[in-house]
Parts: sequence; structure tokens; C-alpha cells
Amino acid sequence: MRAARRGWAGWPARRPGHPYLAGAPLFIAHRGGAALAPENTMAAFTAAVEQWDADVLEMDVHRTADGRVVVIHDATVDRTCDGSGAVRELPWSEVRALDAGHRFRDPAGEPAFRGRGVGIPLLDEVLETFPDTRINVEAKTPEVAPLLVETVLRHGAQHRVLMAAELEGARPSRHGYPGPHGASRRQIRLFHLLHHRPLGFLYTPRADALQVPDAWMGTRVVTPRFVREAHRRNIPVHVWTIDEPADMRRLLSWEVDGIQSDRLDRLARVLVEETGRPPPPALSAAGAGAAATTGEQAT
Repeated sequence: MRAARRGWAGWPARRPGHPYLAGAPLFIAHRGGAALAPENTMAAFTAAVEQWDADVLEMDVHRTADGRVVVIHDATVDRTCDGSGAVRELPWSEVRALDAGHRFRDPAGEPAFRGRGVGIPLLDEVLETFPDTRINVEAKTPEVAPLLVETVLRHGAQHRVLMAAELEGARPSRHGYPGPHGASRRQIRLFHLLHHRPLGFLYTPRADALQVPDAWMGTRVVTPRFVREAHRRNIPVHVWTIDEPADMRRLLSWEVDGIQSDRLDRLARVLVEETGRPPPPALSAAGAGAAATTGEQAT
């Protein structure tokens, strides 16, 4: 474990901001933990919360042909489901019938969720099922953005839902969203371009968080200076999608405020080791099982 100043309970709390962002470094389940369960499904979200104690469920939304807000990353259902077609051209009745676990394979290469009734959920379902969990949701198109805002407000969940949107037309602030929101792609590019320039201090993105890749198209995005300059502007940095423990440790040493990962098992272990975070049930169970096996062998 690192020095006491990096303890989980004592992680630097020097940057005022929206209460949603408290408790850094945040354990963010990218698409619910897409390496361990079918992405953006209730199976993944449930495991992330109940087994891995994730702080935040990250997800994406599109709108169906009949205006329902569904949780799926791609514009089509082809990559993850047993059907085909653009989400915006399919009615909810067809989307809900798809097997969202059909193409998933677990780390061992097994189709562990195929034919087990795993479907594409409505955002309504996610908000109702996890009433106390923080959500990080990206509007994938400008068309879904106002529906997303309406859905979150209808549930009174704006205090615990951070909206992200790479596209300017999908930015939640353009649709009257009062809750926390991430920087757009344009804001991130401008900050990245200016943060190390002499007059870069003059630009502060109007956003509650910078959610960025570690690197993009061969260019390093996150550096110690990037994080420091964001913190000077009271903006936390969340990094996606980090699946290797060495990268997780490096980013934690730079004091990023959150890590998104598909490998919740790896991120959980690293956070326990590096920050003193209590182990989640899945790790505790694994440790107890290993101890029991060792005891049996000893006898």
C-alpha cells in the first residue's frame, strides 16, 4: 500500500465540486464490467454493485424507433445480440426480445450468458433497480439527449447521474440538465491542447469532470501535468478504459479521481492494495475459499 496520505478514507478531498464526485478514486464499472458479464445489461450492473462494490455504473443510451431510452453502446444491435439492425429503427418490442448475452464470452472464452434471458434494459429499469447507486451515462446521439434528461428528472435522480456526451449536440447542458455532466470531446481537446501552454490557465471547461482515455490514436492524453492542471481548475479526472493493473497503479500514483474498467476483478484488487479500500464481497469470498483450500491441504 502507498503512503498513508493515499489511504481510501483519506484520499485527497481538496477539490470542491458536485457531491456525486466524492470518494475519489472512484471505482467505475465500464458498461457494467464488460469483460465479466454482457456489457450494458442488468446482469453486468448487478454483479458490479453486489459482487464488486463499484461506486459508479457507466453505461450508454440510444433511443428506439418508438422513443424509448435503452442501454446499449452501439448504434446497432449486431455486435452484442442475436439480431441485427439500427436501434433507432427498431421498436422497443423487438429490442427487448433480443438476447444481449448471445455473443458474450467470459475471460475463459466461454459463452457463459447465451440463452439465459439477458436482455437490453431500459434506462428506467436501471434507475429503479439501483436507487442508491451513482450512474455515469452517455447520450450517444443528439436525438436521445432530451429523452435521457427527461427520464432522469422523472426519477428524481439528477443528484446521482452524471451525463456525458462527446458530441456537442448531445451535451446535457443544452437540454436543461441540472445535474453533473462531463466535458464534451471539443472541450477535452481544447483543454489538452492548452493545459501546458503559458496562457492555458485562461481556459477552464464548463464541466464537472474530464472523462478521458489514457491515450488516443498514439497520443498520450493523461499525464501528471494534465491531472494537476485539471485539479487546479477544481475538475476531477476519470480515465477510461483501463484493464491492466500496471496502468491502474500508474494512474493512481498520478492521483486521478476515477478509473473506468471492464476488468472489475483487477481494479478491485488494485484499489484494495493501493488505497486501503475494503475488499468487495467477490474478493473476500475468493480469499476465504483459498484459505479453506489451504487449510484442507494442511490437514
